[in-house]
Amino acid sequence: MTANPTRLGAIREIEANEAPAAFFNGTGDSPEIFGENVFSLPVMAKRLPKSVYKSVAATIEKGEKLDPAIADVVAAAMKDWAMEKGATHYAHVFYPLTGLSAEKHDSFMEPVGDGTAIWEFQGKILVQGEPDASSFPNGGIRATFEARGYTGWDVQSPAYILESPNGSTLCIPTIFVSMTGEALDYKTPLLRSQNAMSDQATRVLALFGHKDIDNVVSYCGPEQEYFLVDTSFVNARPDLLNAGRTLFGAKPPKGQEFDDHYFGAIPERVQHFMFDTERALFKLGVPAKTRHNEVAPGQFEIAPVFEKANLAADHQQLIMSTFKSIAKRHGFEALFHEKPFAGVNGSGKHVNFSFGNGNQGNFLNPGDNPHDNAQFLVFCAAVIRAVHLYGGLLRVSIASAGNDHRLGANEAPPAIISIFLGEQLQDVFEQIAKGGATSSKQKGALSVGVDALPVLTQDAGDRNRTSPMAFTGNRFEFRAVGSAQTVAAPLTIINTIMAEALDYLATELEAAVAAGTEFNAAVQQVLAKVIEQHGAAVFNGNGYSSEWHEEAVQRGLKKLDTTVDSLPEYQTPEAKALFSKYGVFNEAELEARYEVALEQYLMAVNVEANLTEEIAQTIILPAAVRYQTELAGNIAALKAAGVEGDLEDLNAVSALVAELRAGIKGLQAAVAAQHDTEGIAEAAHVKDVVLPAMLAVRAAADSLEGVVADDLWTLPTYQEMLFIK
Repeated sequence: MTANPTRLGAIREIEANEAPAAFFNGTGDSPEIFGENVFSLPVMAKRLPKSVYKSVAATIEKGEKLDPAIADVVAAAMKDWAMEKGATHYAHVFYPLTGLSAEKHDSFMEPVGDGTAIWEFQGKILVQGEPDASSFPNGGIRATFEARGYTGWDVQSPAYILESPNGSTLCIPTIFVSMTGEALDYKTPLLRSQNAMSDQATRVLALFGHKDIDNVVSYCGPEQEYFLVDTSFVNARPDLLNAGRTLFGAKPPKGQEFDDHYFGAIPERVQHFMFDTERALFKLGVPAKTRHNEVAPGQFEIAPVFEKANLAADHQQLIMSTFKSIAKRHGFEALFHEKPFAGVNGSGKHVNFSFGNGNQGNFLNPGDNPHDNAQFLVFCAAVIRAVHLYGGLLRVSIASAGNDHRLGANEAPPAIISIFLGEQLQDVFEQIAKGGATSSKQKGALSVGVDALPVLTQDAGDRNRTSPMAFTGNRFEFRAVGSAQTVAAPLTIINTIMAEALDYLATELEAAVAAGTEFNAAVQQVLAKVIEQHGAAVFNGNGYSSEWHEEAVQRGLKKLDTTVDSLPEYQTPEAKALFSKYGVFNEAELEARYEVALEQYLMAVNVEANLTEEIAQTIILPAAVRYQTELAGNIAALKAAGVEGDLEDLNAVSALVAELRAGIKGLQAAVAAQHDTEGIAEAAHVKDVVLPAMLAVRAAADSLEGVVADDLWTLPTYQEMLFIK
């Protein structure tokens, strides 16, 4: 093989790789492993006095206010349990606006003054911590010199033991707020939005005659896509190391066009990684259910089953951090960037969500005859209204520099937020709009023409992978969320806009009934009104088609193609009124989300622009010039020998070298001009000038990769990174 020594060495390291011994020991892979490192309700039932346990259980299961008097008892039991599992330290775990998890570690050890120490954990420490709030993104809520911030124990998300090769730590999920109470994290607004949605859903349930109404929660089952790339390759790619995506790379001879990777046999080395991660996640109580190869080569997926949204959001953060740490043990880097490789599918995090409670079940379950299920239709209509009125907020909830590369690229939903109901529900709502629904399309039987095989059940309608918000049987799937993003942000928006929609429906129904309208007739009237006013958001066709984009604009739907286009949605009067009314964000907190998102967009692209210039100048251009020199030397040697050399290759390389140099100068000028702008104008300059300048550099570099001698090209190629495992 004539590859460059750097790349060849990486390949040989991969070939010599052996799976590490399983680190996460314990009870093996028996059912008992699930949740063994979680301070769960069954654990608490064994370790807490009955009255204390009942109090904690009421908070966890019914959302009742936490009794602070029980904190000391819970803390002592939690400490004893953790130390039995080898923990010497505890950490308040919170989710700042970086989008990552943060941890503040402290020891259980307390010196007693006589040269000895005791191990204790007090209730006041369990309930509240004090990390420095000035070093996290806050959007202007806190000045740099104002450092105080608080973490607060979230009893609804259980504490757990995080194992490492050298010890274990008790981790306690918490909120993170400023000294004056503003949310500096993703968990606090998610919990607020949950309360708001629960209040309004309870009103709707009461109208349907329910008396025993438990606390209503949203549920979430996120599907996580990711890439695995060998560490040896990543270490030789400054762009992957620093930006999480490749800024250069020619299209490989073979990509995903054969569809042979999707659901294909999982490579053995990848299976070893999956076994280790799943074992770790099971011990943490994460219900990881599904694993498979995804569409793109080197791409995979894990999907947990449904959980309460708050817990699901915490578990999503755990999945990403667990994948990162265990991947390194297996010689991989887990990539969560939405578009790490150009020309192949990127990665999303499909957020399946529903609403329900312990007594009334899943409110989005249509049953066999949806036309007769008035309660379901009301909740479904609430989703339609919410998506139509607040599609812009849904769009901004998943806005990022990374997701901009994926949305609308015929591999992910378009940036236009619409809703897919499917044939069965579409038909029911059309009947409602015409005066009343009397029937529902039923499931059928599907014979495949083989006598030995059973008859298969055929659903009443197909699924739609091009819709950003698709009904999939008993839930909606928000398919536009980026793979690197926390699910807490979109779930907060979904809960809040559902609170508004349910508030509206409950108010309309209450008024109609108070005016003497029979309840079922009132439901029919309200549902018909929702379809008339908000049916423009319903689209069952091909979301990838250019015709739909034109039609969506004609329908009045917002076309927010990029992060820069969508960020102003945080600042509209409608958004401020919505979040203020339901107590999810005050105006300062909402402005902070805008400022942080803007800052993160600018920082992400600035890092990529700097990397593009650096790699082009120090790696790609020198390789190209060396090859250009080799070709020129060959021409000179041939001429000295009296042979007329062919200048075609030299001229082609020289032209590309000139193009690369021009692209670098153009990028430098674009970045320099950025300093003349600020705020959203700076972001617009980055989108419209800097990103195209980066692409111009890449175009020349990728063309050079196709002609420069392989032994001179040091950057691992797409072919190597995607296919060698």
